[in-house]
Amino acid sequence: MRITLSAAVTADGYLDDNSSERLIVSTPEDWTEVRRLRAEHDAILVGAETLRRDDPALLIRDESRRASRRAQGLRPDIAKVVVTRSGNRLSPAMRFFTEGDAERYVFSETPIPALEGAAEVIIADEPITAAWIVTELEKRGIESLFVEGGAQILRLFLNEGEADTLRLAVNPSLRIGAERGGAAFEFTPPANTPVVREFPGGMQVATYRLRKAEFSEAEDLKFLRQAIEASRRCTPSTTSYSVGAVIVARDGSIFTGYTHETSPTHHAEQEAIAKALAAGAALRGATIYSSMEPCSTRKSEPESCSALIVRLGFARAVFALYEPDCFVRCRGALNMRLAGLDVRCYPALAEEVRAVNGHLWR
Repeated sequence: MRITLSAAVTADGYLDDNSSERLIVSTPEDWTEVRRLRAEHDAILVGAETLRRDDPALLIRDESRRASRRAQGLRPDIAKVVVTRSGNRLSPAMRFFTEGDAERYVFSETPIPALEGAAEVIIADEPITAAWIVTELEKRGIESLFVEGGAQILRLFLNEGEADTLRLAVNPSLRIGAERGGAAFEFTPPANTPVVREFPGGMQVATYRLRKAEFSEAEDLKFLRQAIEASRRCTPSTTSYSVGAVIVARDGSIFTGYTHETSPTHHAEQEAIAKALAAGAALRGATIYSSMEPCSTRKSEPESCSALIVRLGFARAVFALYEPDCFVRCRGALNMRLAGLDVRCYPALAEEVRAVNGHLWR
């Protein structure tokens, strides 16, 4: 998933003040740019406090963009997402729930009966993480996410490394002081972080590229297609998926495997890893491509594929289809994200993977 964080702060670093009125930090020119960027994503995410303070509708206001989305068979507004621990003081009468034509998702640590019918409430089994949010949204078809905060939400994504870009806009003409200051947000970029600076309407905007992919999307798709081609060599089984895997080591070495290639208990990732290790390849920092999400639960082997990928120090894991809840409830992508891997899903190729496994769907 492509993830963009966006924040606008005063010259002394505040996202808002402690009054009951909404603090307008951005200039009109900057706000226009934010709305343009918002419309380029599949979903927008905010924290519950933002809903309680500002009651935003989070709509696409540009009618031409709404018409373009309709022409593509999409709903006119992008999906809306809110994150809360308890659902306290979230009402179905809020504009988030009542205005616009969009999917609505609420991530919560507890059930929220009052919001039933107003949104899909997704309950966490453990404390909420950015990795879990991203994984669950991807399973629902979201491929790009625009995160507008507040401060806790922005830090959640930054601390977990779950952001590709941060757009930080500073209004140099606006200071409110510590007595009036509300939520503060500061960001110190790591050394050598690429940055683009702009000045819309007097704002000082820095756009940081936080996560640089080892490969371009075109290269990712090329290797994923190779993994899917490898999966076609599998002997169909009623007890396992037909999966292919491709490893690209840091030195450019490539290794391929498919389910049960050499062993009736080996998954595709194991087969490719075994070849790489036999060749003496260094796998730390490598990328693994799998036609389907690497497994997280095994009965026939002592270690799952996702655990093996983490243990060997892979930097990236790329796949086309989340494992369906057919045999087990898989959390391979989530486990790898929590371990710090850059996990990418390309659902554009998912139908090909489903077709290879058509014997199971029938």
